[in-house]
Amino acid sequence: MQTISKEELIDRKHEFLDQIHKGHLFIYPTDTIYGIGCDASSDIAVSKIRQVKSRSQVPFSVIAPSIGWIHDNCEVPKQAEKWINQLPGPYTIVLRLKKNHSISKEVNPDIDTIGVRLPNHWISGLVRELNKPIITTSVNKSGDPYMTSIDNLDPEFHSKVGFIIYEGEKPGAPSQLVDIANEQMVAVQR
Repeated sequence: MQTISKEELIDRKHEFLDQIHKGHLFIYPTDTIYGIGCDASSDIAVSKIRQVKSRSQVPFSVIAPSIGWIHDNCEVPKQAEKWINQLPGPYTIVLRLKKNHSISKEVNPDIDTIGVRLPNHWISGLVRELNKPIITTSVNKSGDPYMTSIDNLDPEFHSKVGFIIYEGEKPGAPSQLVDIANEQMVAVQR
């Protein structure tokens, strides 16, 4: 596993974008906490995240490359526009997927919804440049505390990810979950 800064990522962006396109897992900062991700359209890469997190069926969310991507791949009812208009921000908005969406079936097996994020953080620009959604889930085994700094990264993740973009401690909390797919406008904390 290679640890890089934002500046190193910018200097060698094409190299790291190529790794993501090839199915490598990576750890990255957001506006809330660190996430582990991959190309959300790759069955093999998403399966790798399920294995490393020991998370067999629980749905994953994605960082969308743009609000346009959300509209192209998700059903966005009128009441959802209020939340979409608050993006980028610390929200994960659960929407129904359209039948011809572009994410792997491994993201949410047997479920027709997806949590979408657009963090208020420079990582959104990288995802926009990749022009594909990436998995966004906390860096931890299911049920364990999530990573807040490189010092508390589970050693098992070291051999499973291609690189980590590190920008110091992130003592925040996961994003706020807003479930619109089930017509519940109540925001719940994960």
